Parts: sequence; structure tokens; C-alpha cells
Amino acid sequence: MTALKPTPQEKFEKVFSRGYAYLVLAFLLAPLLIIVPLSFNAEPYFTFTPKMLSLNPDGYSLRWYQDIINNPQWGEAIVNSLIIAIASTALATILGTLAAVGLARSNLPFRDLIMALLISPLVVPIVIAAAGMYFFYSSVGLAQTHLGLILAHTTLGVPFVVITMTATLSGFDRNLIKAALSLGADPMTAFFRVTLPLVAPGMISGALFAFAASFDEVVTVLFIGGPEQRTIPKQMWSGIREQISPTILAVATLLIIFSSLLLLAVELLRRRNLPLGQAQR
Repeated sequence: MTALKPTPQEKFEKVFSRGYAYLVLAFLLAPLLIIVPLSFNAEPYFTFTPKMLSLNPDGYSLRWYQDIINNPQWGEAIVNSLIIAIASTALATILGTLAAVGLARSNLPFRDLIMALLISPLVVPIVIAAAGMYFFYSSVGLAQTHLGLILAHTTLGVPFVVITMTATLSGFDRNLIKAALSLGADPMTAFFRVTLPLVAPGMISGALFAFAASFDEVVTVLFIGGPEQRTIPKQMWSGIREQISPTILAVATLLIIFSSLLLLAVELLRRRNLPLGQAQR
């Protein structure tokens, strides 16, 4: 059978929809793309200088990227961000995965209520959540500590893992677990040898989202963190308020690249998980 040729109206709708999508994408990316050339400004300004507009090589410099390396405050902020993000991501991944496995059981009582409570940090305004965490952590001595920030970021990261793992487990074939149990495996062995390898792509995707949420979070750090818990977002916030420096634009450029790599990794994991989902249908 010969394929039907698209009508002129269908061609127009296809071109229009693609063009509209590209315009929306350009609108969303324009503010981010402007930051990149500004981070190479040789002058301490947050705007394009005449030398930059004329493409004069003297108008561009790597001095603000060098300042990230030479400035001890930025070095401390990077170390704190990595420590807090890695620790909170590990906790959020473990807790979120276990919660999703439990929520995957259809006979779980109050399943919808538990799910709503677990994802509530995504719904509640972050300022309200941070204020509540501040008063609670202050009463138990966790305010202005690394552990307090790790627990706070874990609370914000768990919903991402729960949502991702719930979606992954919705297409999981439980007959595989029954087969493992019938062959003599205990529930723990069946989880680590059967369930975990199959849902690992979804778990890693949730962990990446939790890591990104922790790495970019500033409100909870402003409420709970102290001078020793200065992270990259807090350092950027302080830099805007206290000293305007294009170093902030250089850091923002690196964060854009980092976030893009995380999204690329999530997309690769999603595509890798597609054959599994299709095979289970």
C-alpha cells in the first residue's frame, strides 16, 4: 500500500507546530544563553561592553573563572555543596526507593494519603517549608549544622525519587518476584537480585533529580545554614547583595552546563529503560 501524501493543511500545521515549539524553546533558553558570553567579560560589569559588542579580543577574559579557583570562599562553597548534595541524595534515594516499593502494593492501607504526604514538599511553598524546618531544627540543635542541611535537602529530594520510582514500578512485572520466591529466594534476595537491577535506571533518574534539587537550593540554606554551611547558591546570593561580581555569571555558566549534563543523563536512562517497559507490557 502506498502511503498517503500529506495535504497542504497538514503540512502547514506541521511546520507551524514545529516553529511554535522552537520559539517557545528560544524564549526559555534566551535568558540562560545571555549569561554565557557575559561570564567572559573582561570588565566588572553585568552588561555587554563596547569591546564585547565589537568582538574585540581585549573585551573577553577568563579572569572570572580563575577567581572561582583562587577565591577561598567559592572553594568552600563548592565543597559544602558537594558534601550536602551527595549525602542528601544518598538518603533521599534510599528512603524514596523503599517508600515507592511499599506504595507499589495495591493493598497498602491509606496509600493515597501516604503518597500525598510524601510529595507534599513539592506542593508546599519552599519558604513555608524552610521556616518550619528552621524552628524545628533550632529546637533540636540541628540549625546551622551540615547534618541539619543534609536532612532538610533529603526532605526536598525524597519526592523526586518517589515519583520516579513509582512510575518505574507501575510497569514492573511482579511475576518475576513470585518466580524468584518459588525458586527458593527470600524476599530480601529477590529484591536485590531481581527488583533492584530492573528498576535501577528509574532509581538513578530520581537520584539525579534529587541531587540537582539539593545542589541548586538556596532558601533552606538561608534559613538553616550558618557561615560554615555556605553553599554555591548562598554564595551567589551573597555576592549579588554584597559585591556585584561577574564571577557569579561564571558560576552560573558552569551550573547551566552541569544541569544540562544531568538532564542528558536522565534522558539516556529513560531511553535505556524503554525496551524494559515495552517488554513488560
